[in-house]
Order: sequence, then structure tokens, then C-alpha cells
Amino acid sequence: MKIIDWQTASPDARRAALARPAAGSRDEVFRQAAAIVSAVRAEGDVAIRRFTRQFGGGDLQELRASRAEFAAARAALDAGQIAAIERAVANVSAFHEAQKSGPLAVDTMPGVRCERITRPIESVGLYVPAGSAPLPSTAIMLAVPARIAGCPARAIASSPGPDGKLHAAVLVAAETCGVDTVYKMGGAQAIAALAFGTESVRKVDKIFGPGSAWVTAAKQIVAADANGAAIDLPAGPSEVLVIADDSADPVFVAADLLAQAEHDVIAQVVLVTPSRELAEAVSAELAAQTSQLTRREIVAQSMAHARCLLVADIDQAVSVSNDYAPEHLIIQTRNPRGLLDKVSCAGSVFLGAWSPESIGDYCSGTNHVLPTYGYARSYSGVSLIEYQKRITVQELSAQGLQALGPTAITLSGMEGLDAHGNAVKVRLRKLAGESA
Repeated sequence: MKIIDWQTASPDARRAALARPAAGSRDEVFRQAAAIVSAVRAEGDVAIRRFTRQFGGGDLQELRASRAEFAAARAALDAGQIAAIERAVANVSAFHEAQKSGPLAVDTMPGVRCERITRPIESVGLYVPAGSAPLPSTAIMLAVPARIAGCPARAIASSPGPDGKLHAAVLVAAETCGVDTVYKMGGAQAIAALAFGTESVRKVDKIFGPGSAWVTAAKQIVAADANGAAIDLPAGPSEVLVIADDSADPVFVAADLLAQAEHDVIAQVVLVTPSRELAEAVSAELAAQTSQLTRREIVAQSMAHARCLLVADIDQAVSVSNDYAPEHLIIQTRNPRGLLDKVSCAGSVFLGAWSPESIGDYCSGTNHVLPTYGYARSYSGVSLIEYQKRITVQELSAQGLQALGPTAITLSGMEGLDAHGNAVKVRLRKLAGESA
């Protein structure tokens, strides 16, 4: 792991240290994703099958998983695996149930009532990555809030393997969360199919879920199209930043960094610490632990982007973290909660030595679909409200309009919008005639 002294680094060196690894040229990724989206819009299922074969998913007859495939998936898992899925679903359900809010009603002045009500999004598409590693945990994170929000139509899309089958755990997770529509498709082609619909795939109103750079590009492309679909957030390759002082256990820190590094060759891990001794101990521990991992080839490529930034103190570490805006922020210091108020940009925060990021990925209850690539400066992770529409309502009595109407007339006159003012004036004249 490259160790950089933040105090002596130039502004250019600092920017380079916090730069995300690029998945090739951004323009090229968008060009490729746009070509796939266009092909799916024009050819429908034929294009999905072609891209599935091209990208290693085998020959598909049916795009939707059958009831027999669901039953076979459940039979393929043992009792302990099913229990783990059920425990994760229970915890994620508990946290997202607590996010429910009732209708809001405020009388802003006598006779003027303003309200806000919520309605579920009618149809949602849930993208579950299954490239180098299938992610049943993502099926849980996306499907649970969709169910709690009451979205009537919920569909999962996930890449099949070379045999044309979906991973058993993904199907069991979907079924446990109440989703019976699971499409065997992945990549940018799945995003296009969900956004525009095909012969076999129902068009959705909004798409959720993380994915590769091509999936993220496709999501942004379909969201910009009036006939496409809304998206949750730009969620690409995983990343973690660890803030640690000299009290941190280097074994824990290294394990947390490697947990993210194994996701993808362009995942990024960053350690920020004022302790050179810790930095060197973590670097040694990384080498020792990597040799024991089954995905060490991916880890080795990912760790080429790893950075350790030596800062003056923990306050500067927090400042660097806020500039970076990590997807995951782990704080392993003497008083981790004492730093929480200073954290302004992060997708999800893990406090203390006993809070590994892996627990948030799977089963603590919080959602693991989070903003990456610095989008945590302006986006939040997926939660219940992303599956809902908030509608405002207003109701005025005659007396309320008489009291407030002149304000609207004055403001519309300042803007030169006569018809706006007239819609109020005709009512006020009516009221004056009735009371005369």
C-alpha cells in the first residue's frame, strides 16, 4: 500500500491521491453503454439474449425465472444459509419499517391547510449485480424497502451464469422478500430493458441498484430520456475510507480494507491516519492476509489503487475524508462517536473496532446501496423514501382565500403573470358579490 505524507504533498499530489480509479475512458464507457441501450430499445428480447451470450451468460430460452427454478434454488441451500438470509431480511425490515412517516398537515394561517401525503412508486426494477460474485445481499437491500413502501410491481434483474441459471441465493433472497419476478439479465442491457420494456420485460418507473461503470452509465442514460425511467443514485464500484489512530488494531484495519478490495479490480480503499507506525503495520498485515484470500488476484489489482495518507491529526483526517466523500467510512479511534458530528460527506459510517463494514453490507439493517465516486457530497444511500412519491395538498376556505388572496395577486403582478392573479381575483369578486 502506497504511503503518502499529506503534509508535504503538493496540491496536485493530493488530488491524485484521492482520485478514483477509472474504468477505462469515461467517454468510451458511455459510448458502449449507449450502444447497448439503443440496441435493446430497437430489438428487445433478441438484443438481451445476444448480449447475454456475448458477456458469458449462456443461451437463454426464457428471460424470467420459473417457479421450478425458485424451488430448485431453495433446495440447493442448506438450513443455515436460508436462516442467514431470513435474519438479514428481518433486520433490514426492522430498520426500514422505522422509516415510515405519517401524513403531514399544517394550517399555515386560518383557513389555509397544507398537507403532504405519500404514495408508493407503482413499478420498480431492482438490479442485483452478479458478475464475479453474486450478491443476494443486494436483493435484500432493494426488495425489502420496496415491499415496505407498498410498490405494487417489483422485479429483480440479475446476470445468469454460463449455464443460463441465476445464483440460488439470489432467488431465495428474492422469494423471501416477496419478489416473484426475477429476470435473467444483467449489465447495461438489463437497465435498458427495465427502463423501456421488451416483449418479456415490463417497463418500470424507477430503477435501483449498484453495478459496474457500464451499468451506472446506462442508468444515467435512461434517466435522461423522457421515455426511460428514474434512478436511485449513481452507485458504481465499491470504496472504503478508514480513519484510524494509533489505538487501532492493524489486523482489523487491514481486514476492513481487503473486504472492499475484493469486490472489484477498480474498487478503492484508503487509510487516513496520523500514525506512521500504524500505517506500516497495516501494510504488512495486508500482505499477510491477502495470501489467504480466494479472490487474491482481484485484491492484488484493486490494492494497486490503495492509498495510506499520513495526516497531522485526526481532525485533518476527518477533513480529508469529507473531501473524498467515501461510500463507506470506518472510524477506528479512541473516541469514534466523538468524531461523528464532524462527518459531513459519507454514504454510511461504521463506528469503533467492533463495527466491520461487512456487517452493514449484509445484516445490521442499514442499506448497503450507497453513493460512490464522491456522490456522497450530494446523495444519500437508498432508504424507504426513495420508493415513495411525496404529494402536497392544499385546501382553502372562503375566508382563507379572502385573507391570503391579495398576497398572491401582488406576487403575480410582480412577476407579470396576469392569469395567475386573475384566478384569484375572479373568486374574490364572487365572494364579494355573495356577501353584498
